[in-house]
Order: sequence, then structure tokens, then C-alpha cells
Amino acid sequence: MNFKKVFGFAAVAALSVAALAACAPSSGGNSKEDKNTLKVGIMTQTDATEQLWDKVSENAKKEGLTLEFVEFTDYSQPNKALANGEIDVNAFQHYNFLNNWNTENKGDLVAAADTLISPLRIFSGLDGDKAKYTDISELPDGAVISVPNDATNESRALYLLQTAGLIKLDVSGEELATKVNISENPKKLDIKELDASQTASTRTSVDAAIINNNYAVDAGVDYATVLFKEEINAESKQAMRELLKEIQDGRFAKDFILEGQAGYPRMNAERRNSKASLIEQTGAQLRSMMPWIAAKKIVNQEKN
Repeated sequence: MNFKKVFGFAAVAALSVAALAACAPSSGGNSKEDKNTLKVGIMTQTDATEQLWDKVSENAKKEGLTLEFVEFTDYSQPNKALANGEIDVNAFQHYNFLNNWNTENKGDLVAAADTLISPLRIFSGLDGDKAKYTDISELPDGAVISVPNDATNESRALYLLQTAGLIKLDVSGEELATKVNISENPKKLDIKELDASQTASTRTSVDAAIINNNYAVDAGVDYATVLFKEEINAESKQAMRELLKEIQDGRFAKDFILEGQAGYPRMNAERRNSKASLIEQTGAQLRSMMPWIAAKKIVNQEKN
């Protein structure tokens, strides 16, 4: 089965490092009743992802496949369902998550194709409906921060806190980090480990929350309250080199065309997120003072 052709349109983000997982050959698959139907495990859909999966379904039909989506509410479920033969593939995780799940569960799930991954963000806690802080440096001593508690996303969250200058870890690179690996915590941050689906709901009771993008969108989190997000590092630079290869061999252009056929849902979502940032708001104000820029602009974001 050509997973790339069916699912490849989803690889439209700059950093295509997440995995579409499938059972290893020794595990067998599902779809015993109908070999032309593929059960796909995904996280609960949002408005943006629904459009994307609609387009995936269209691509699948061209390949003679009918996709049946099975939605899950938390990250612990899709791989179990896949290993048990309840679904044929899933699309929700990054490679570290997949590798860690296989190790902890003695699994043999394998990546069948790349999809995408969104950066983690540190969101300010809320005082009523207003952000408590506007900059990461404002977090006080003893600040309470909620983070996802699954191994790989908690590790990402801790590395993110380190990049933000709030803690230091005694591990580096691709090693998974836990709270035990915090070697320096000058602000004595109180890090609360919670199910990833719950971190968004804690914002009124914490100083900051690290929230996965899909849950942030589902909860209607205001991206203007972002204090810090994952930045370019050695790993993301390597991913960008891989992207360059996709640009050079034409894959990126093909994927972008397919994204356009779906109405640019992901690009529009990223634009909305960018507009909420302080630097973009300031840039918009500056551009409004220079009417000749608007008169000669090449891209009209209201239309494309």
C-alpha cells in the first residue's frame, strides 16, 4: 500500500517528523473483513484537522481505499488499539513517542510514513480570562507549571523549560528527560505532571501551562498568551535539511497544492496563531503607517 500517496498531503508543515504508525509484518493487521477499508486511529478532530482528513479520504478513494476514522481522546489509546488489531494504522505521534511506547510495551509498531508535528508552547496562566504574564521572564519564584505526563511530551516540555532558561537538565540530545533530571531549578518551579488533555484546563490554577497544539486548539486557548515556544535547534535544523530535499525533488510543491485543494486549513491556522503574537501585531501596526507597502503587496492573506 502506498501510504505516502494516501497520507502524504498531511506532510505540509515545515518539520515533518511525526509518524504514521502501522503494525509490523509479524503483528498482522486489521481490515480482515474488507481489504479495501482502512481503519485509521486519530485524535479527536478539530475544525482544521477535519478538513485535512477529508482531503486524505479523497486521496484514499483515488487509490481504491475507504478510510474509517476512529477518534481517541488521549495519547495512551491509539497504539494500544493498533497493537490489538482494532485499527490498521494511526496518525498522532512523533518518533520519540513511538519508540518509547514500543520499548515500554514490548511492541513492534513501525512508522509507515511521515505526517507533521507542531511546536510545544508555554502558555500563561489566567487570572479570570486575562493572562497573568506577558513574558516568560515574569514567572515568579515558586511558579506552578503544568506539563504533559506521558514520557516523550513531558521530556519535550522539560527541554522547552530549559531552552527558556528556567531550568537545567543533566541529559541532552535525544535522551528522554524526567523531573529527576532537573539539575538546576533556580526559581524553584513547581512542575505538575498531568494528562496532556488536561493541561489546558489548569490555566486558572497555575502560573503557566505547556499544552500540545491539538489540545490548545480544542480548548480555544488564546495564542496571544504564549510566553515561549520550541525554537530552532540542532534537531530542527536537521529536519529543515530534510525539508530542503523535499523542495528540491518536488514533494513540497505537490503537498502544498493538495493543501490548497483542502482550502489551506493548516496554513490558515498557523497564520491565525502568528497574528496573535506581539511581534506580528507590532509589525502590522508599523506596516499600516506605510501605505505604499499595502499597495504593492504580493500576497493578499484575505484571499490566499
